[in-house]
Amino acid sequence: MNIPNGVEVKFDNGMVSVKGPKGTLQQEFKPGIGLDIEDNQAVVTRADDSKPQKSMHGLYRALLHNMIVGVSEGYKVQQELVGVGYKAEAKGQVLELNLGYSHDIFFRIPDEVNVTAVMEKGKNPIITLESYDKQLVGQVAAKIRSLRKPEPYKGKGIKFVGEVLRKKAGKSAAKK
Repeated sequence: MNIPNGVEVKFDNGMVSVKGPKGTLQQEFKPGIGLDIEDNQAVVTRADDSKPQKSMHGLYRALLHNMIVGVSEGYKVQQELVGVGYKAEAKGQVLELNLGYSHDIFFRIPDEVNVTAVMEKGKNPIITLESYDKQLVGQVAAKIRSLRKPEPYKGKGIKFVGEVLRKKAGKSAAKK
């Protein structure tokens, strides 16, 4: 895969380090998986063609790609709060959520992730998470979603922007 300008990839004793304008990421490679870096190209290599080596080859190629894209462009996840009275407010690295429970939820966001919350009148609140680490931003988004998963009857809860939810028919549909 191509290495963009401003991104530096190093491989030493099974440890890959990728440094770019947005940050630095590291990943340990298993024995038998190597990395060749030549002419702004990074090529993941494997020791043999056994099934475990082939699967590890694909995994580490994808992880390296995610690291390079992360430190050069970054990742962004948007979530939408669907429900009457649901609110979100970002105060530094703390996300304050009102999700219809009897109490507010204060969710601490890791320092590597930037969070913003937008609330416009007449629209659902939108939470935006940005980071250079794809795994971390996905994990934080999943944890926020788990606080109030979308329910299948009314569609209320925290969903990803653009996600299509399958709604179920209620009890009245069964009484025909």
